Amino acid sequence: MGAAYLDHASTTPMLPEAIEAMTAQLREVGNPSSLHAAGRRARRVVEESRETIACALGARPSEVVFTAGGTEADNLAIKGLFWARRRPRILISAVEHHAALDPAHWLGDNHGARVELLDVDERGRVHPETLREAIARDPDDVALVSVMWANNEVGTVQPVRVLAAIAHEYGIPFHTDAVQAVGQLPVSFAESGVDAMTVSGHKVGGPVGVGALLLARGVDPVPVLHGGGQERDIRSGTLDAPAIAGFAAAVETAVARQPATAGRLSALRDDLIERVRRAVPDVVLNGDPVNRLPGNAHFSFPGCEGDALLMLLDAKGVECSTGSACSAGVAQPSHVLLAMGQDGARARGSLRFSLGHTSVEEDVDRVAEVIGHVVERARRAGLS
Repeated sequence: MGAAYLDHASTTPMLPEAIEAMTAQLREVGNPSSLHAAGRRARRVVEESRETIACALGARPSEVVFTAGGTEADNLAIKGLFWARRRPRILISAVEHHAALDPAHWLGDNHGARVELLDVDERGRVHPETLREAIARDPDDVALVSVMWANNEVGTVQPVRVLAAIAHEYGIPFHTDAVQAVGQLPVSFAESGVDAMTVSGHKVGGPVGVGALLLARGVDPVPVLHGGGQERDIRSGTLDAPAIAGFAAAVETAVARQPATAGRLSALRDDLIERVRRAVPDVVLNGDPVNRLPGNAHFSFPGCEGDALLMLLDAKGVECSTGSACSAGVAQPSHVLLAMGQDGARARGSLRFSLGHTSVEEDVDRVAEVIGHVVERARRAGLS
């Protein structure tokens, strides 16, 4: 019996539709910027994929700018809008992924930005009044607002549409990292009202190394990469037609199946939560208990170290995460949990179980079978 893979928030297996679409293009040759027949064929693949993604996500094709993934898209949005707007303040939630937080802090360290972290409540939610008060202190100095659609660690879903509307009252562009949301929640670029939205291929069943930044008309960030002028002269670089084809197939499939997937994963998640609580009565569920990603269950285990739990579970055939995979191995508590008001010990003793399209009841059974013994052993090790 294989391992129970419960780390879909880190990366999820490619969908068969994405593998087929990408594989078909890997056999072909052609630079989408070339004018000969092979180039035109590759360009057609790219533009048809752009249309597919736009249709699935409620956007215009011209609003889809391809990138090498979510991190690049976040960097392009935050750095590019800051430079384009020439205003000093960046308002960003305290629980963002490092792909958004780190570019903001880099701008603060190197380009004079004043980075202001938006507080969250104990569930990890940014309240609309928090954003309004932050903007109102000096609205003319705000370059942009960035709040992720759904948190990658604790799964809390943010009131993005309300927050974007507040930013627009003051004429401020709003960016959201929707990497975790697409495929699990209903996501429409147009209906959300956001100006810029980050999407990543490998979180929706597509390939690693491709993503997109959706940009509304009239929103033109300063490029981070300069070169051939591809993608509206916003993101230069030769486009990876095979990866883009796989990305488009994954987005189309994941969005079409989203209602069914969300229902199935929510049931599995709720079963997982109940059975973990039964095995470890003092466990704490983190994040919003209702407005959360259907595939996310994030726990704190008092008296345990998350890294010890992770390795013990891995030895028992359960693969999960201590939080954001991009910061795994760093000996410090999660900035997300600290922002939610948790102390360092509780934050360090946390695990994220994230389910996806390949998850089945047997995965939950495996966790329920071993979690009690693993926690007991981790606590004994912590006392020794």
